[in-house]
Amino acid sequence: MIPPDPVRLVSVKLTPVGRAHTLPVADLPADSSPSPGTRIIVQGENGTAVGAVVRSIPQLEERRRPPADSPHRAVRVATRDDVVRRLKHEHREREAHHVAMMKIRERGLGMKLSRVEQVFDGSKLIFYFTAEGRVDFRELVRELAAEFGTRIEMRQIGVRDEAKMMGGYGTCGRPLCCTTFLTTFEPISIKMAKQQDLSLNPSKLSGLCGRLKCCLRYELPNAKGQVHGGCGSEGGCDNPTGCGSGGCGSGGCGSGGCGSCSHK
Repeated sequence: MIPPDPVRLVSVKLTPVGRAHTLPVADLPADSSPSPGTRIIVQGENGTAVGAVVRSIPQLEERRRPPADSPHRAVRVATRDDVVRRLKHEHREREAHHVAMMKIRERGLGMKLSRVEQVFDGSKLIFYFTAEGRVDFRELVRELAAEFGTRIEMRQIGVRDEAKMMGGYGTCGRPLCCTTFLTTFEPISIKMAKQQDLSLNPSKLSGLCGRLKCCLRYELPNAKGQVHGGCGSEGGCDNPTGCGSGGCGSGGCGSGGCGSCSHK
């Protein structure tokens, strides 16, 4: 029996900032192999989007392979019309961001607008924002809908999600971990800094998001004594490579849970 051909994979970035996604390219012709820089159309949970192919690391492809039932996949190579449409969307996103900022100031709403995204089919504009509490933005939504003639969706995110979305560099001089390899945010406590005899200076322990740095857990052993396990005494994770690297068992902390790990 002839073994089935292995599923081809490609690394794609949907935004300039953020980690690359490994997607199957089964829908592309067998003789088509997108090279780095090629724009392609991808299918995801929120619909269709345009992404750019980036160089992949062969040693990590299998580890980052999406599950068989994942809706994410590469559909086709983007055409010139697709690229032009996306450029128009980017222009509209900048315009919507400017208009929304003005209206937020006019109404004195206690919210900080982080980013605006228009879905590829143009059916709606998504506004991401941070706020300390609940915000009544019903009037704002009505004004934005009348201004742009499309559906408006407001999504409140946390400050760590905002840092992941906006990107930047940490005090170590490297790009933020959340924009490069972290897939989930694990709980961080000041106890982790105390276990490492670190200075409890808030300015040195806080990241760009204003919260405790995710890397505070990297140097800690796990519950079984594995060096650099990343959980310390905060839970029962037996991941040898650390919760932050997403390698627990077969699923990985990055996929939402890791067996005996208490950090869901």
